[in-house]
Amino acid sequence: MPLLRDGDLTVHGRVTSASNAVFYCTVTHPELGTAVCVHKPVRGERPLWDFPDGTLAGRETAAYLVSAATGWGLIPPTVLRDGPFGEGMCQIWVEEDDDAPQLIALQPGETPAPGWHAIGLAEVEPGQTALFVHADDERLRRLAVLDAVLNNADRKGGHFLSAADGRLYGIDHGVTFAVPGKLRTLLWGWAGEPLTDEATQVLGGLREELDGALGEALAPLLTEREIAATRARVDGLLKEGRHPLPSQEWPSVPWPPI
Repeated sequence: MPLLRDGDLTVHGRVTSASNAVFYCTVTHPELGTAVCVHKPVRGERPLWDFPDGTLAGRETAAYLVSAATGWGLIPPTVLRDGPFGEGMCQIWVEEDDDAPQLIALQPGETPAPGWHAIGLAEVEPGQTALFVHADDERLRRLAVLDAVLNNADRKGGHFLSAADGRLYGIDHGVTFAVPGKLRTLLWGWAGEPLTDEATQVLGGLREELDGALGEALAPLLTEREIAATRARVDGLLKEGRHPLPSQEWPSVPWPPI
């Protein structure tokens, strides 16, 4: 974190596939070394009518702070700092392991194979469907819990990455922390199932942190209503003791899903 926050940021190129300004960078410090990172300046953000408060960069930083408080380490280190285009989010770059096992797939039929959970039917050709599935992976299950806390409106298949060290990382958390429910995700495989004992313990600790140091750290990044809604979501998960169900009032799967 000190390297990300205090190092010299050098831009090497722009990620042109992104909908907002995203830059591939290195951050260098004479005592702390060098790391590859991604920088998303606030001035390159497109306004969102349904997220009128704050910034994408602020919400990405807040999502990291919540992730760090869980101890699961599901979001790469992230800071809010000045850069060559003004203030923005800076996050350690995760190099995806192309040889890692698949976490999402298409399967024939309407029943998932063992070790997989159904997301829904997908039209692969006119009049022909396949079952869209995600792996029954404990790392994904933790990410599903984190997304429920963050109220993540955009958990696409391209927004979680398997790293070479075997860890799973979630990225792109700019549309999180809305006050109304907006959970849109591919990770519905555990919907309605009891939370694991581990998840319940983590959520209990997170709730305490939200009333303490974590809540204070989130205050410059989110509105009071957004922080209160985050506390309420954790309270709801602990009360129900189950993974949330998809809403019937808005699309529950992001588009495009990958």
